[in-house]
Amino acid sequence: MTTVGSTTDSAAALAALAPAAASGASAANDAQDRFLTLLVTQLKNQDPLNPMDNAQITSQMAQISTVNGIEKLNATLQSMAASFSAGQSLQATSMIGHSVFAAGSTLQLANGAAPFGVELAQAADSVVVTIRDGSGQVVHKVDLGAQAAGVLGFQWDGVTDSGANAAPGSYSFAVAAVQGGKPIGATALALGLVSGVTQGTNGTALKVNGMGSVALADVKQVM
Repeated sequence: MTTVGSTTDSAAALAALAPAAASGASAANDAQDRFLTLLVTQLKNQDPLNPMDNAQITSQMAQISTVNGIEKLNATLQSMAASFSAGQSLQATSMIGHSVFAAGSTLQLANGAAPFGVELAQAADSVVVTIRDGSGQVVHKVDLGAQAAGVLGFQWDGVTDSGANAAPGSYSFAVAAVQGGKPIGATALALGLVSGVTQGTNGTALKVNGMGSVALADVKQVM
């Protein structure tokens, strides 16, 4: 760290069955049994003078086979997704006790040090960091100069622009970067300690002190 301050009656019945089928293999088999029952009933009661031709029967059999195959594929994919999610959660537990960088504009000053990070979309000629206190007043502004693209870590020593030592506590900061005289993408990154892991409908998330719940995919760097 740098210190800075998805034909026929049975076909219609199939269409009604498809959305009702559940994702499990048992639901897919139930849909297939119901379709075959409907098809056999239709064949028994068809007009002898105008019977269904082979093409109609083949078409309907192909439809149920397609639906059955899709249901089995969905069940397999859901099982794989559940296994992946469980594995991801298990791996995430190894991050407990580690500090991570994630998008955020808050920094904590304690013992003369307030770590924070910056993510640059591309190399910059100039990166300016502006730190403000709880009332929104600027207490420190510094040009970090030219910086490479990527995630960069810095640390404010708590010294204000007036030369005084800022009081320990919470501060906010913003980042602005320029390349060739034009603004470029720059994201402020807060640093927090991982205290736990949660698993929800949106996937695995980390409990990070000072930042709350942070999606695992949003973690930029682990310290």
